[in-house]
Order: sequence, then structure tokens, then C-alpha cells
Amino acid sequence: MFRISQYMRELKSPTAMGEKRNPPGPVVIWNLIRRCNLTCKHCYSISADKDFPGELNTEEVFKVMDDLKAFHVPVLILSGGEPLMRPDIFEISKRAKDMGFYVGLSTNGTMIDESNIDDIAKIGYDYVGISIDGVRETHDKFRRKIGAFDESMKGIRLCREAGIKVGMRFTLTMDNANELPQLLDIMEQEKVDKFYLSHLNYAGRGNKNRKDDVVHQLTRDAMDLLFDTCWKHVEEGREREFVTGNNDADGVYLLYWIEKHFPEKLEHMRAKLAQWGGNSSGVNISNIDNLGNVHPDTFWWDHNLGNVKERKFSDIWQDRSDPLMDGLKSHPRPLEGRCAACSYQDVCGGNTRVRAYQLTNNFWAEDPACYLLDSEIGIEGSTERLKVTPWSRQNSPQKKKA
Repeated sequence: MFRISQYMRELKSPTAMGEKRNPPGPVVIWNLIRRCNLTCKHCYSISADKDFPGELNTEEVFKVMDDLKAFHVPVLILSGGEPLMRPDIFEISKRAKDMGFYVGLSTNGTMIDESNIDDIAKIGYDYVGISIDGVRETHDKFRRKIGAFDESMKGIRLCREAGIKVGMRFTLTMDNANELPQLLDIMEQEKVDKFYLSHLNYAGRGNKNRKDDVVHQLTRDAMDLLFDTCWKHVEEGREREFVTGNNDADGVYLLYWIEKHFPEKLEHMRAKLAQWGGNSSGVNISNIDNLGNVHPDTFWWDHNLGNVKERKFSDIWQDRSDPLMDGLKSHPRPLEGRCAACSYQDVCGGNTRVRAYQLTNNFWAEDPACYLLDSEIGIEGSTERLKVTPWSRQNSPQKKKA
């Protein structure tokens, strides 16, 4: 995850460089259930509204949690499928909070209503993330359910009114890129705490729909809008957060934004971003699926490292006999192609390996979703930088019709 707000605050009020502090253990994104009331277009777990046999029971979940705590895992993100469809979700969540984990709930929001908002609030989730994939018509199309947008927005409002930190999660594709400005307006109007933009990753249903991935220029436009919006919030002293995921080239692109607006701070921010280091799949980000299989992150469901029913997560995670895990934990990683020649490896970390693998069957091939030109990453004989035009409100179809 790339925390734009963190680096914008650093840009506004620079701090001294200190030693890099590695997390005590990996963040665990835990797909507790595969069942879901929706069949979303870009779902990486290819969920459906049916029971999937072999999922961990409550006692097995608790046993794994004990190991995770002993392994110093700081964060549990409880996901699905739709985690609110799991009958013991509040029992699991309460125990996780009592054990001292930072606990997030990742939901589509359609099942949050007056019947359970008090229970959700009592848990004390540190964060509830709700997916919004565009304005009403687009969102409903992505979620394949008429009314899903209104239900999810109701969930956001109920969380906000209950004092729960809530965020909008948006997956950027060709089908919804032009609606990003409107979603940021909705964030403002609804007083949403956090906006998370996820670049489309090639896994699960997202892999089947990768032909819809945004072209590189649209990605750059989207990032310009996010950077400009986030900087405005920082300048005005607002506490809202903006983050992105699944394309670590965002950190490098931020440097070009800084070079344009604050060239005198470029060197300092270059050092801060190198300290971040980019992609951390297999190192500081991990995944446990509904059956207990462990993966380097949530998009590697076709690559199992072991199962927590048979072996402790802590043992699985430290085992480098798997070639993918060994490479992910290596410094530098054994990258190939443009990624190997890139002068920003220390900032990006080689980006998202699963996209390279899905297209080439090679873990270490260049990431096809890197939207930077050769000239921007230090490769000789390259073309000129793309001309970047910031988002304009006039790009909105609704504005054009007005």
C-alpha cells in the first residue's frame, strides 16, 4: 500500500531521516469466508453466494490467531467473500481486538444496516473499508446487482454516524476511470475518512477482465488527480487519508509530481520513498485464504505456500524453500527486463509480480502495468516523457451534458 497522505505531510513538514523501521511481522489479509452475496467483476477470490467446503471453523481460526500474535503480526484485515456472511465474524473480531491486533473489516457494505451497525460499532474496528466502483449505474454494473450502490453508501453513512473510521475502496479500470473525480466529490460530501485506489491486478476475476485495464495515460491522470486532491487536503489541515495499492510505480510517479511542484524537496523525498521500498508482498504483506492456504499476498491464490491447518503460519512464512518466496525476500529481487534496468528499484521494489507471472509465466519479468516511460526510469535510448494533463472537471460526462 502506498500512503500518499503520509508523504504529502512529509513534503509539507519534512522530518529528519532516521533508520528504517521494519514492521514486527507481516500484515495478514485474511479471507475468512469465500461466500459472498455479490459476484463482482474484478473479484480476485471468484466468490459466489454458496457455501465452500473446508473453511476454517471458529476454533481453528482462534488457534491461528494465537500463532499470529506470537509471531508479532500487528494487523489483521478480515475479508472474504463477504466477511459479514460468516456467523462468527463478531466473535472472531472481538477476540482479535482483545488480543491487541489492529483489526480492519473489508466489506462490500451492502449487508451493513440498522440490524447490525451497533454490533459493528461495539467491536471497535480500527477501520472499515467499503468498495465503491463508480457512481450508481457503474457500481451496480460492476457488482452485478441493481441497488448495490445505494446499499453500500448506506453502509458508509451508518459507519460514519456510529463513529467508525470508514473508507471507500475503488478499483480503477477503463470502465470507471472517468468517474474518479465524482467519487472524490462523494468522499467530500459524505465526509468519508479514507480513499483507497486499487490498480487492477491480474488475478481471479480481475485476470479474466485484464483487457479492461486502464491505459497508462489514464493511470497517470488518475494519480495526478489524487496527488493534487491529497495535497489540497494537507494544505487545509484535513485529516483524510489517500492511499493506493497494487502498483508501486505510484511512488516513482510521485517524485515526478514533486519535481514539478517542489523541486527543492525532491532529494529529501527521494530518500524517504527509498526508505519505504515499494512492494512488500511475501515480506510485510501476507494472505490466508478461506481454506487456510497461505499466499504471498491476496492475488497469489494459485500459489500455495502451505496450510495453517497442517503447519504454523509463522513456520510457513519464514520458509524460503519456495522459489517465489525466496525471490520476494531477496535484496535486490531477481528482476528481469525493464524492471531489472530501472533506476528506481529501491523505491518501487519491482512492483507487482503477479501481473508479470500471469502474462509471461515468469515471476521476475517486467511488470506490464508500469506506466513510466524508459526515459523516466533511467533506461538509455528511450522516448520522451508522456505529456501529462491533470484531470479536469469538464472530463465528467455529466458536466459535458450540462
